[in-house]
Amino acid sequence: MPDHKGLPVAGYQPQSEARIVLVNENKMVEEGVLRLLDMLATLPEIDQRWLAIGRSHIEQGFMAINRAVFRPGRIKLDGDEA
Repeated sequence: MPDHKGLPVAGYQPQSEARIVLVNENKMVEEGVLRLLDMLATLPEIDQRWLAIGRSHIEQGFMAINRAVFRPGRIKLDGDEA
């Protein structure tokens, strides 16, 4: 499978089709969970503060999982040794 050009963001590398498929599957699962949370937010008996905390943790979790797949690297800064 061909590699896809990396994001035009420092530290991101070209990605295989398999990794892109995996992250897209993760995004589908994440969207389903976020829609459930959107529905919960409409219920008056739900503690909105805790719901927001839970949502943030879920979003952070999916970001971490996707970073684990894409494995962005560190970047060099001006003045770093070659």
